[in-house]
Amino acid sequence: MSNALNVRTMAECLASGEVPEVLFWVGCSGSFDDRARKITRALVKILNAANVKFAVLGTEETCTGDPAKRAGNEFLFQMQAMQNIQVLNAYEVKKIVTACPHCFNTIKNEYPELGGNYEVMHHTQFIQSLISEGKLKLKEGGEFKGKRITFHDPCYLGRANDVYEAPRELIQKLDVELVEMKRCKQKGFCCGAGGAQMFKEAEPGNKEVNVERTEEALALQPQVIATGCPFCNTMMTDGVKNFNKENDVKVLDVAELIANAADL
Repeated sequence: MSNALNVRTMAECLASGEVPEVLFWVGCSGSFDDRARKITRALVKILNAANVKFAVLGTEETCTGDPAKRAGNEFLFQMQAMQNIQVLNAYEVKKIVTACPHCFNTIKNEYPELGGNYEVMHHTQFIQSLISEGKLKLKEGGEFKGKRITFHDPCYLGRANDVYEAPRELIQKLDVELVEMKRCKQKGFCCGAGGAQMFKEAEPGNKEVNVERTEEALALQPQVIATGCPFCNTMMTDGVKNFNKENDVKVLDVAELIANAADL
């Protein structure tokens, strides 16, 4: 991925005496999951198009410890967090951008008490700032112009950090019809992946959480379900498949929507 998309590591930047403006925290999902890698690529294209000086940690990046903490293993979380903080502080990182709300929430709110203090932005916030500063231009009438789109609020972006407007403002810049689910923003409903649920079998019940959420989205008859989290993307995609609607409804990250409409 590095060569094709012009992505440098912090180690490479240090060796050549460069100081990146931003560290792009890729996250486990964005690194290893085939579907989430497409979100990573979309964000990298946006950063390159806007001439942002950024770098990744590469093999020096490990899990933030979020799943361990949510599953109740505080000891493992602190071990993982301390290892990351050591690396970040060694590179004197100031600003971090990530496409994963779980990484965003953990680094922003839980790393400071362990000695990791950084300015942390979700990719929708950062992309919004690039557009408002004139660094990223959107084409007139992209592929999604006039399409009906609903946005699913990721729990760790919305209710945990009060970030509701950035993703919506980006979607509205695409000249689309943004329709809201009944449970949205402060009353948003989980996709079913949070709290380390992504990695375990479902508990007894009569309906999967992601099926319930997808049902709400499909009731609006959207052409696109937009997400701002790789976990939400997986769960909503599975939900759409459950209703055999994958040919009618796309599940796309906001970065993918913007990359499609940007002048790249």
